[in-house]
Amino acid sequence: MLRNAPFARARWIGLSGVVIALDQISKLCMLAHFHRMESLAITPFFNLFLVFNPGASFSLLADAGGWQKWFFIALALGVSLWLLMLLRQHAQERLFPAAISLVLGGALGNVIDRLRLDAVVDFLDFHLAGHHFPAFNVADSAISIGVALMLIHQFRHQETP
Repeated sequence: MLRNAPFARARWIGLSGVVIALDQISKLCMLAHFHRMESLAITPFFNLFLVFNPGASFSLLADAGGWQKWFFIALALGVSLWLLMLLRQHAQERLFPAAISLVLGGALGNVIDRLRLDAVVDFLDFHLAGHHFPAFNVADSAISIGVALMLIHQFRHQETP
């Protein structure tokens, strides 16, 4: 366990900051070098493919008419505040605050896109035998890894009745 709580919290907030920075840098590079819907094959199963998603995961509510931008911003900020409270309570642990930090950084990275561009920049495109997984980004990856770590933490700390 980490002994110094303020240092521990700063460390986890720093991890969120790294996620945000990597996410935004990768998106800025894509925006500087690609046009919307432009694709570059990297491997037989992976492309860089610039798309803008005004919706949520898997383009949920992408065609909702614009109100979803503010809904997803409010949702992400609300979840981020809750995650910060959890981080404060669990800062001296290891796995759970790492998970929280990844989700927090990913959520805020996508909020930045929604505020700047009215949509989230996605560009990682994996495919196999003509079937494409929906494009995603570094923030989405951090959120997914963070949620997986939260589940691992939950299974490890599950109390038996």
